[in-house]
Amino acid sequence: MATETPQRFGLIVIGDEVLNGTRRDQHLERFKEMIGSRGHELAWQWMLPDDPEVITAHLRFSMARAEPVFVCGGIGATPDDHTRGCAAAAAGVALTRHPEAVALLEEKFGETAYPHRILMAELPEGSALIANPVNRIPGFRVADHWFLPGFPKMAWPMAAQVLETHYGTGSPQREVALKVCGIPESQLIPVMESFGARFPALKMFSLPHMGEDPHILLGFRGRAGLDEALAALREALGEAAVEEVAPR
Repeated sequence: MATETPQRFGLIVIGDEVLNGTRRDQHLERFKEMIGSRGHELAWQWMLPDDPEVITAHLRFSMARAEPVFVCGGIGATPDDHTRGCAAAAAGVALTRHPEAVALLEEKFGETAYPHRILMAELPEGSALIANPVNRIPGFRVADHWFLPGFPKMAWPMAAQVLETHYGTGSPQREVALKVCGIPESQLIPVMESFGARFPALKMFSLPHMGEDPHILLGFRGRAGLDEALAALREALGEAAVEEVAPR
């Protein structure tokens, strides 16, 4: 499946164990790679505690935005798993037992699905299930948010399938830049302001580098018009010491 419009995504990782250092977050780098390799963009990422008030407030905010969001963690059945209830509250719907999720849990666990494991079938009303190829306990989708387990070995293949099935591929984003030497970053602000207005489809950036080779990488990220913008930037800098950097 291909799409002409690249998509921006959000990523939310939930869990006290990540914030307190008991476990190291692995999701950010992996999701950047999965999303970027398909020509899309990870627009933002949050790391949240197992705090219902915090989770609900952030989900309300993200559900009001346009971009789809992957949410990893907190969808289990233990008392510290708040994500399912918070997702329902943020979406303004009831938390109800999803018949298909109930069937999956009963098939997997039999009588031992009750009374506790069956809680994982209590999902926001109107949710669609996300297949879990590892242990068949599903994730769910509501309000364009894709709720996945916190475990990478489950979350990553589930997210890859979501991306492939629902978002396909877009044209990849590129980056071009000039290495600018001998000019303070403050003097480049007017240039950046003018080029931001001149090339609104591109994202301009300034990255200072210190040390033995002090310089500023000044350039653009985007999908079209990059060569034109870079040529215009080189001309605008005039006699400044600039060197083109290999594009990415």
